[in-house]
Amino acid sequence: MSKLIVVAGATATGKSDLAVALAQELGAEIVNADSMQLYKGMDIGTAKLSMQERQGIPHHLLDIAEVSTDVTVSWYQEIARATIDRIRSEGKSVVVVGGTGLYIKAILDDLNFPDTDPKVRDAITAEAEKLGNEAMHKRLATLDPAAALAIPQENVRRVIRALEVIEITGKPYTANLPRAASTKYPEAKQFGLVMDRETLNTRIDIRVQEMWQAGFVDEVEALINQGLLEGKTARAAIGYSQIIKMKHGEMSEAEAQEDTARATRQYARRQETWFSRDERIQWIKPGSAAERLSTALASL
Repeated sequence: MSKLIVVAGATATGKSDLAVALAQELGAEIVNADSMQLYKGMDIGTAKLSMQERQGIPHHLLDIAEVSTDVTVSWYQEIARATIDRIRSEGKSVVVVGGTGLYIKAILDDLNFPDTDPKVRDAITAEAEKLGNEAMHKRLATLDPAAALAIPQENVRRVIRALEVIEITGKPYTANLPRAASTKYPEAKQFGLVMDRETLNTRIDIRVQEMWQAGFVDEVEALINQGLLEGKTARAAIGYSQIIKMKHGEMSEAEAQEDTARATRQYARRQETWFSRDERIQWIKPGSAAERLSTALASL
């Protein structure tokens, strides 16, 4: 019988490597649950695995959106579930991997977000343009701390959407997220990767340095020519937004690199908090790749 496995956790904890190892052992295929790896050309800044690193394992939902477009959680939910069901109908197992908690929840659980209200959306958008991302994110943190954990400050579009839902429903954004057991795939097995804060921070700092050395700035320049500045979601991604500011003369390259590392460390903490709230996740302690794989396989 085919299995559905989820590998979650903070950025730079080794999720992709474990997912590939599990897929090799199980003859499974991988479905991406990283909101920024959906975009074509956003490779270096999202730590997207190269074809060689994928070890011949089919990966789905990578490079399926143009950087000039804005994807939604509801759209992702529909396409991800359809992809998972198709693969499993062929008798194969699926490993879902990513750090976007809301996307993973969209796969497993029913989300009940109301339709958008153009008047409310326009009013909040105008306010965001006047006050800035930080002020709007602080407001969200006051109204719904859990939502603020799930949505990066840089992603003003999703901050605005959360504030819109709160205003329309009179309830926290996360009140629309079910807390009960999985409603779509109750058989899903979730694993979470955890790492001590100091080690993780060091890994993040090294990763950011390696991204710069790999040509991250050139990648962003190329994407700007492909419409990056037109997409509110893609241009808000950590690292990409900093390099865009650098290109506009708002910070130096050294400042852009340091701010990228800082923002990534903050995001990792929010990811940890978000995933820690899901009691269905089995946490795998730090260890070698072989040890983590062995732990996961023993639990299936």
